[in-house]
Amino acid sequence: MSAWFGPEPTGWRQLLEQTLAEDVGTGDLTAASFSPESSVRWMIEAQSDAVLCGTGFAEALLGASSDGHWLSRKYKDGDRVSAGDIVLEGRNQTSNVLTLERTALNFLMTLSGVATLTGRYVDAVAGLPVRIVDTRKTVPLLRNLQKYAVRCGGGHNHRMGLYDGAMIKDNHIAAHGSISAAVAAVRNTVSHMTKIEVECESAEQVAEAIAARADVVMLDNMSPANMAAIVALHRGETVFEASGGVNLSTVRAIAETGVDVISVGSLTHSAIAASLHMEFK
Repeated sequence: MSAWFGPEPTGWRQLLEQTLAEDVGTGDLTAASFSPESSVRWMIEAQSDAVLCGTGFAEALLGASSDGHWLSRKYKDGDRVSAGDIVLEGRNQTSNVLTLERTALNFLMTLSGVATLTGRYVDAVAGLPVRIVDTRKTVPLLRNLQKYAVRCGGGHNHRMGLYDGAMIKDNHIAAHGSISAAVAAVRNTVSHMTKIEVECESAEQVAEAIAARADVVMLDNMSPANMAAIVALHRGETVFEASGGVNLSTVRAIAETGVDVISVGSLTHSAIAASLHMEFK
């Protein structure tokens, strides 16, 4: 069974090579003190409750490299683990394990942090027909991985970039002169397969966006009461996305307004790394 949760995120092998080049350089001066014949049995342990993500990196780095070496995965990406759970364990050349330990843990801890935070938001809206989605507020060059981690946590992806969905924001509206003009201009330049989303800050803007046949309307930084009134008035006319002011204490009230999607930038720009460590047996 693959370590990955669904399709592998694109570009992960290239990123892994770049990361190793950054850390290892011309060689690990400390690990070189061990003979090539020396081997060690290791384990990676969760030190807190988390949603696991990044085991594919650990397997690529720490998997069996010769006879007598092995790796056993106890949990896969997307699984929930508790403090004390052994995530992976194996045996490999001592110098290799010591050299690759930090890179494996960096990926596991960073991506599990995103997946864990996403899982908390998903849990907070459990039972309601709404999706928790990410944004483009990602660490440069880590977007595919962070958005993969969001999926591992039970969330969904917004557009991956500027190329796979059209979003008309406040500055686009200002530059075009109106929502109607902006939607018409964008629709004239994109494929008929492309959805158009409009960011709205008032009920009047929402009405204009719907009249212009926007596929998705973002309710930006509105109170739950205002969102609920707008959704009730225009139910079925468009897809409603809530954004702004979303945190774990407000997300359920926002979900209860009837919006279809809630976008949360903090999933990727503010997630705290999960706590995992490696020990030798």
